[in-house]
Amino acid sequence: MDRRKFFKSAGLSLAGSSFLLNSCTTAEGKDTRINYSQLDEILSRPVLKKELFTDPVIIEQVSLLRYGESILCRVVSRDGAEGISVSNDLYMTSLYPIFVQRVQPLFIGKDAVQLEEIISDVYLRNYKLQGLALWLPLATAEMAVLDMLGKIAGKSMGELIGDIHHKHIPLYLANDNRGRSAEESVARIRENIGDWPFKALKFKVAGRMHEDEYPPGRSERLIPLVRKTFGNEMTLYTDANGGYSVEEAVKTGRLMEEYDYGYFEEPVPFDWYEGTKQVADALYMPLAGGEQEPSLFNFRWMVKNNALQVVQPDQFYFGGMIRSVKVARIADAAGIRCTPHMSGRGLGYLYMMHFVSVLTNAASFHEFKGFSQRFEMECPTSSLAIDENGRIKVPAGPGLGVIIDPDFIKKHQIVEA
Repeated sequence: MDRRKFFKSAGLSLAGSSFLLNSCTTAEGKDTRINYSQLDEILSRPVLKKELFTDPVIIEQVSLLRYGESILCRVVSRDGAEGISVSNDLYMTSLYPIFVQRVQPLFIGKDAVQLEEIISDVYLRNYKLQGLALWLPLATAEMAVLDMLGKIAGKSMGELIGDIHHKHIPLYLANDNRGRSAEESVARIRENIGDWPFKALKFKVAGRMHEDEYPPGRSERLIPLVRKTFGNEMTLYTDANGGYSVEEAVKTGRLMEEYDYGYFEEPVPFDWYEGTKQVADALYMPLAGGEQEPSLFNFRWMVKNNALQVVQPDQFYFGGMIRSVKVARIADAAGIRCTPHMSGRGLGYLYMMHFVSVLTNAASFHEFKGFSQRFEMECPTSSLAIDENGRIKVPAGPGLGVIIDPDFIKKHQIVEA
């Protein structure tokens, strides 16, 4: 495979990239891979810009609010500043006791400027719950605090956790359908795209978490058919959701290489790290993963060992914006790109955009699953509409950058365990 074509299709930058160096040695035999001590030094660096605040911001109230399927978190400071986050209601409807009993109390009375220390304390006191059960409630609280701090400092959420590198986010359309023939799947993808000017798309292959694919042989027909249907100018990604064995993943990956696909997401079960690396070592095309990953140490291992070439932390599933930035930083040091997984529902796409806005190693396109129609809000600094280039402008207002209708918030009731 032509390497320049490979980098272009993968959404990577050939000039100055250390991607190839991350997995090989120089002609002189010098090992160019990053080492753990370098990664640990990067992980130790603070994320939140404390210098933006001259005085403590003491958190007086933390409340989880619910109205139908909508779940919000509201934090209020001793001085009356307020922050709101919109949780991932799909899972918070089950996890709310953990939020109320194990997370919420550890924020009250603390200085919000010391947010990273609060996050560490919440983990220390609840480490046996590590995984989505802990990280999603923690992320919900963290994002409300960041919204409040952004309003106090007059800074966007992105400006609190990094420097803005991207004011517009190029999108790919994610299509979530299995159990249809290749021809039916392509028709569904075309219907979903409609007249939107997307320049990239992602679709499902295999069966989820090693289930049998249905109908049999679907992916073998679908991979070339999608390329034929959408042409060579469309960037294509696939997501197997852990559906293959190593041997099957390598076979499918080579078919995708033949048809110039950008990356292959979760080819084997996400927690099979050895298998993931075996597939990565066998293919030229990048592997993407990390949406289900709960552990910073596991991301560290995958970065060090080049098991992934695109990392995909989910801001909710991984415990918030600050932890996700740490993953992006170590990936950048190893020449690895980052495109976050976007939790569906709620306002996940807004958190995704703020996160991507600060990435120096952002991939070419980022996940889009559609807009939620449940929230009554306005955004003074962005139309939140997809432009003619398939991008959305990142809100530049303070905090999350949107104003949720106060009357809509009042409909919510406080959730108790």
